[in-house]
Amino acid sequence: MIKGISHITFIVRDLDRTANFLEGVFEAKEVYSSPTVKYFLLNDLWIALNKGVPLPGRTYNHIAFTIAESDMDEYIKRIEAAGVEIKQGRARNEGEGKSIYFHDFDNHLFELHTGSLYERLNH
Repeated sequence: MIKGISHITFIVRDLDRTANFLEGVFEAKEVYSSPTVKYFLLNDLWIALNKGVPLPGRTYNHIAFTIAESDMDEYIKRIEAAGVEIKQGRARNEGEGKSIYFHDFDNHLFELHTGSLYERLNH
């Protein structure tokens, strides 16, 4: 039986640059570092960075984190300070929640979302 997500791994070109991104945008805490790997905790979520060849292009494959709608402006400031572009979101139905989409430096897409699955299904 699956108990939950163990960790998320991203392959990145520059460990330190992505570490600064995770710390600045998500307030992730670095807990381990070597020349080829860095581990972070984002609340209780383990995020691993492995040095390597990143994704060759951008897709809609992404990871979404839940945030409070009242925190959206703060996250937009953090994302802009990190030097990455905020993407135009898709059209949404009323009640689906709001989202911020942005790629990191290695073509990984992130979403910060204010809604839940149950709210979406109820609409």
